[in-house]
Amino acid sequence: MAKQALRLGVDIGGTFTDVVLEDGARRVSAKVLTTYAAPEDAIIDGMHQVCARMGVGPGQITQIIHGTTLATNALIERRGAKTALITTEGFRDVIEMRTESRFEQYDLNLTLPEPLLPRHRRHVLRERMDARGQVLIPLDPAAVDALADELEAAGYDSIAVGLLHSYANDAHERAVAEVLARRLPGVMVSLSSQVSPQMREYERFNTTIANAYIKPLIKSYLGRLKARLAAQGADCPVFLMHSGGGIMSLESAADFPVRLVESGPAGGAIFAADIAARHGLDRVLSFDMGGTTAKICLIKDQSPKTARVFEVARSYRFKKGSGMPISIPVIDMVEIGAGGGSLAHVDALRQIRVGPESAGSEPGPACYGRGGKRPAVTDADLVLGRLDPDGFAGGAIPLSPDQSRQALSDHLGAPLDLGAQDAAWGLAEVVDENMANAARVHAVENGEDLSDYTMIAFGGAAPLHAARLCEKLGVGRCLVPPGAGVGSAIGFLRAPFSFEANRSVFMRLSEFDAGVVRALFADMAAEATTFVRACDATAPITRDHKIYMRYAGQGWEIPVPLSADEAAAPDPAQILARFEEVYQGLFGRAVAGMEVEITVWSVLAATRQDPVDGLDAPARLHDVAAGTMRPVFDPALGRRVDAGVVARDALAPGARVAGPAVVTEDETTVVVPASRDLIALTDGTLILTPKEAEA
Repeated sequence: MAKQALRLGVDIGGTFTDVVLEDGARRVSAKVLTTYAAPEDAIIDGMHQVCARMGVGPGQITQIIHGTTLATNALIERRGAKTALITTEGFRDVIEMRTESRFEQYDLNLTLPEPLLPRHRRHVLRERMDARGQVLIPLDPAAVDALADELEAAGYDSIAVGLLHSYANDAHERAVAEVLARRLPGVMVSLSSQVSPQMREYERFNTTIANAYIKPLIKSYLGRLKARLAAQGADCPVFLMHSGGGIMSLESAADFPVRLVESGPAGGAIFAADIAARHGLDRVLSFDMGGTTAKICLIKDQSPKTARVFEVARSYRFKKGSGMPISIPVIDMVEIGAGGGSLAHVDALRQIRVGPESAGSEPGPACYGRGGKRPAVTDADLVLGRLDPDGFAGGAIPLSPDQSRQALSDHLGAPLDLGAQDAAWGLAEVVDENMANAARVHAVENGEDLSDYTMIAFGGAAPLHAARLCEKLGVGRCLVPPGAGVGSAIGFLRAPFSFEANRSVFMRLSEFDAGVVRALFADMAAEATTFVRACDATAPITRDHKIYMRYAGQGWEIPVPLSADEAAAPDPAQILARFEEVYQGLFGRAVAGMEVEITVWSVLAATRQDPVDGLDAPARLHDVAAGTMRPVFDPALGRRVDAGVVARDALAPGARVAGPAVVTEDETTVVVPASRDLIALTDGTLILTPKEAEA
């Protein structure tokens, strides 16, 4: 891409919409309050702000890359289209029966989340495929026509088609789609064999229903956005960030909007991986804390960990198993309701609870002065001295400490007999402990020791809380990169164009068929490459191959990467050795003599990324004295301390700031507690380290 190319990254969050404009040499950014009624309004506002700061017009923008929470929010809030499901007779209630697992084993009053579609919107056809794709009961075209009459009378906007074993043979789903296209031309159709061609019908049906449910909303939004941008002069290609950490075309996003779920957090993980590569870090804890949620992701060897299934809309405080499973490629992370706008209350046990409910941007935390009366994390940060009431968001949003103190006193202080400062301390400690605990559990589940990791903190609220999180987790080093306040939007500009194709073809190693495997990989490579070529017609493309394997009798698989040579000339003995190596790394030992099975095959096609240049250490360190001081509460000491205030843009490479201190910039604030010092590196990244580590 030419150096003069102007690329715009846009991340719509629950509280702020972040906009970044970059031309290779320069980068400017803006944070605008998210406009829920018309999200494109905030994008247009932010675009004009960054164009004015760079001295260019919208017509000079060559590419826009966008990530959004609209898909996630529509599923959480049940604001999708009137949707129907067509499935195989006898499987109408699969999405209600779920997997029959109890995510809270000892809760006698366990409440399962309601399925996305009620039973009267789930319709059946008499047909049947077996697991090998052989027809057991043929599809009757007359029955499909009769069902089309019923669906037309009901006035559906969107239809999901999920038939049994269609991942093995999609002939019946395609036949149903042809009838619906002829009979109901204005209705959108989603086929499970295209949306998520994988085994396990609960996850596959649910993913297809979710895609159909949000498809009209997302397609309408993307069309409006493209038109609004063009009307403002930005008539350039628009691409979308998908949950797997790559970029897809606007047309693909409109057809498969379920892949946009978690698109914003995925951009943050890509941003952290890029920083890790520049600093030569192989073990990184990505900590992204925005206005609504906090996201924690493990990055090993400069690549985020990925998964095939994740959950949205968890009904039990983000408890695994209580949500809606979405079976698509996704960056694996833990997300909790702990952002700057997360609201606090006192429960029946007189304990402070924070989140998952958020004040968002309307009305926002109490200190915004927009009608919010309940205390949020931002209110606690303001009362504890971490935020400058006149410098928040570059001074665009003045904050009211009095309203924060009032909200804290009314909702936390009065029930617990605490002053406003102690209530703020309690709120901050609870939210920090929630995030630390989520990180601990995520690390244990992945067999990792966080003491070996470096934290990369970004998002508007993360640099305020990162040092305290490091103290709780025993993490020594924390990096706060340039542009941390709009990290996800910058991540969009670092992501490759990519698409991951998956197939469920069950195969035991004892029955391994190399010819079938070669054809399978070739078919997936062609599909994934076609999607990438729709975004970039000329860039070199890399392909990563992966298979999901297990011992016979196990319920879930583990991912096993294969090289291009191993995929081109598959050998069962070599594949078994790779599986045992990965299995032993996860569980400590392999199991000799057991049959091994392959269930899912995957090919990820992506445009090749240029290698990043390493960074030199600062030539020498020099101490920087603060120009002013302000009292900041240090939770580890349990009291206020006089902290030096330093502007980030005044820190040259090698500058060292002794804690306690606060480093200010327009989009966030870095809090340096008394236990740590801060050093500016050659690329503008700030590193926080324990004082004793410098000896």
